[in-house]
Amino acid sequence: MPEYEKAMRPEDITRLFVERSNAGDAAGVAALYEEDAVMAYPPGGRTVGRDAIRALWEKVLANGPRFEPEQPLPTLISGDIALTSTPPKDGAGARAQVVRRQPDGSWLRLLDQPEFTPPGR
Repeated sequence: MPEYEKAMRPEDITRLFVERSNAGDAAGVAALYEEDAVMAYPPGGRTVGRDAIRALWEKVLANGPRFEPEQPLPTLISGDIALTSTPPKDGAGARAQVVRRQPDGSWLRLLDQPEFTPPGR
């Protein structure tokens, strides 16, 4: 696997996700996740494990979507676990991720809820 820039702050993951997605780099996106990470995507489903997440992003990125950076909300950190979130620019719901500090001090996603809407929508 190529050497990728590591997320040294939880908030770095969102920026790296946008950069790698826009470059069509599914392996680079998957490298932002722990080996056994769980992603609540596609809607109503789950994708489990870095390899499955890479395969999912290969399909998604094959269509050439463009992602815009979103301003993260304040990160909540407790020890080696953090909660990151961003409100989508279109105002529809939110995104939230649980990330964990790795032994080298970098951060990776453990749980990813890339889109959800408030109740009643």
